[in-house]
Amino acid sequence: MNRAEALKQLKNSRKRIDELDEEIIRLIKERTSLAGNIAKAKMVLDMDIHDPEREEDIHHKIREIANNQEINKDSLTQIIKILTDLSKEEQEKILRR
Repeated sequence: MNRAEALKQLKNSRKRIDELDEEIIRLIKERTSLAGNIAKAKMVLDMDIHDPEREEDIHHKIREIANNQEINKDSLTQIIKILTDLSKEEQEKILRR
């Protein structure tokens, strides 16, 4: 690979990362918006916002995906924890209304 090819590859890769970041953010927003449905269902079912069993199921699934996709398990677990925390925060906001 020469310098021009390297610069082109760098530019194209960064452009694709920017596109993926936008898609990831859109998906995070969609995922978080489902917290409203979950909060309403939990109210009817008289369930607590915190569901340790469900959270463990999610983390177990993520560890399997990380192993299958050869992604750092600890990093992916941290990302999913952030997403579940966002969902719980949204649920709490909805239930306080």
